[in-house]
Amino acid sequence: MASLQKNYQCSFELTMDLIGGKWKLIILWHLLDGAKRFNELDKLMPAITQKMLTTQLRDLEEKGLVHREVYPEIPPKVEYSLTERGRSLDPILHDICKWSTDYANANDITIGCNKEQ
Repeated sequence: MASLQKNYQCSFELTMDLIGGKWKLIILWHLLDGAKRFNELDKLMPAITQKMLTTQLRDLEEKGLVHREVYPEIPPKVEYSLTERGRSLDPILHDICKWSTDYANANDITIGCNKEQ
C-alpha cells in the first residue's frame, strides 16, 4: 500500500492516514450507495474542487478502499466503487453520521444533507 508507514504509535494514526482529511469520509459515504462516476461525485460535493476529488480518489484507491473501473468505451467511462475493505467501513460511517446528527440536534445546528442514515 502506497504511502503507509510500517510502524504507528497509535491505531488512530493509521486510521487518519487511511481516511483522514476533509473529504475522504464524505467520498466513502457517497460510495456506500453504489458505484459512482466522477461527475456524480463532483455534483454530490459541490464545495470540492475537481483536482482535490481526483487526489482523494487516487489516495483511497492506492490504500485499497476504493476501486476504479475503466470501461473500454469512447468516450471512456470510469466508475468508482468501494472495495470489500472500503465496504467494511459501512457501520462505522453510519455510527459517525448518527453521532453527528445527535450532536447537531443537541446544539441547534442544521445539517442540510438529505441522505438517510
